[in-house]
Amino acid sequence: MILNRILQLQEIHEDSLFLWGSRQTGKSTLLKMLFPDAHYYDLLKSDLRMALQLRPAMLREECMMLDEGDIVIIDEVQKVPALLDEVHWLIENKRLHFILSGSSARKLRKSGANLLGGRAIRKTLFPLVSAEIPDFDLNRALNNGMLPRHYLAEKPTNRIKAYIGDYLQQEIIEEAIVRRLDAFTRFLQVAALSNAEIVNYTNIAQECGVSSKSVKEYFSILEETMLGFYLPAYTKVVKRKLSASPKFYFFDVAIPNYLLHRHPLQQGTDSYGHALEHFIIQELRAYLAYNDSDKSLSYWHTRDNRYEIDAVIGHAEVAIEIKSSSSVSSTDTKGLKAFSEEHPQAKLILLAMEERPRLINGIEVWPVGQFLQRLWQGKVISFLE
Repeated sequence: MILNRILQLQEIHEDSLFLWGSRQTGKSTLLKMLFPDAHYYDLLKSDLRMALQLRPAMLREECMMLDEGDIVIIDEVQKVPALLDEVHWLIENKRLHFILSGSSARKLRKSGANLLGGRAIRKTLFPLVSAEIPDFDLNRALNNGMLPRHYLAEKPTNRIKAYIGDYLQQEIIEEAIVRRLDAFTRFLQVAALSNAEIVNYTNIAQECGVSSKSVKEYFSILEETMLGFYLPAYTKVVKRKLSASPKFYFFDVAIPNYLLHRHPLQQGTDSYGHALEHFIIQELRAYLAYNDSDKSLSYWHTRDNRYEIDAVIGHAEVAIEIKSSSSVSSTDTKGLKAFSEEHPQAKLILLAMEERPRLINGIEVWPVGQFLQRLWQGKVISFLE
C-alpha cells in the first residue's frame, strides 16, 4: 500500500551519513530496501552488540576485507558509541561509506562519542507523509498517526499504547535520564495538553509539581529522543510586538491523541482542529527537510494575542493558516490580513475542509487534500525550486 519513501539517501555515494528518526518510522526497512548489498550490522541483535561492545576493533578488522567505496550500515549505532572511533578510522584510511542509523543522538553526545567531526551528513526519516501513501486518507492520518504500523492498523490504539510504553522503558528508564519516572509520566500528560501551544515552563511546572528547570530538561529529553520538536516563533518585528517563546509538538499526531484520549476524532470538534494543525506542521517540516531547504519553519503570534498565523515559511515568504471548518469566513482570515500588512510580499494561504479552492482578497483558500498534493508537487513553496 505504501509507495517508496521520498528520502533516498543518494548522498551515500559521496559521503557517509547519520540517519536519525524516531522508532518505527521505517529506517531499517528503508535501508534494507535501498542498499540490499551493503555490509549490515544490526545492533538490536544482542550477540552482535555484546561482541562489538567487548571488542570494537572487530568492526575495523571485518571492514578491512571490504573494497574502497563499499557501503557499511550500522543500525542503532547509539547502542555501542565506541564504534564511532573505528568508523572514523575506516572513513579516513579505507575510504568506506557508512550509514549510521539510530533513534537518538543523545546517548552518543552524553558519552562523549566521536561524532566524526563533520565527516557524516545528517539526515532524518520522518513518519510517513501524505505523498508516500496511495489513496491517502486524512481522517485516518489524524486518528492513527503516520507511523507505518499505526497508519495501516484498523485499530491502532494498542500499538500506540505499546509504542509510548516502549519509549518510556527503553529511552527513559534504560538510559537513566530521569530520576522520577512518575513525575515524567505526569509531565507527558501535561505536555500533551500543551501540544501545539506556546510553551510556558512555569505553568507546566506547577501542573507537574516539579521545578521549571526540570520541565525544561524534560522537553529537552523529548527533543533529543526525537519524541517531539520545537516550532520557533517568527520574531522579526515590523509594527506589532510579537511572542518570542516557541511552541512544542510531539513528533506524530497520534501521541497527543492517545495521551489525551481523543479518539476517534470527529470533524467539527476542537480536537479535530488541533490534530489537523499538528498534522500540517508535520508535513511542512518533512517537506522542507526532504528538500534540503534552508528555509525556516515558524509561527507568528502577536503579544496582545489578537493575531496568530500557524506556519510561516522562511523570511515571511509564505504564511499558512489552518482551519478545520468546512466553510471559512472573514473572521478566519484576520490573522493573514494582519500579517500581510507587515509583510506584503508574503504568499497567503488558508487551509480548510472546503470542497474547492478559491481566492478571497488575495488569500488562497485550499482544501487540505489539494494543498497536500500541491505541496509535494513543489507548487506551494516555489522558492525551493
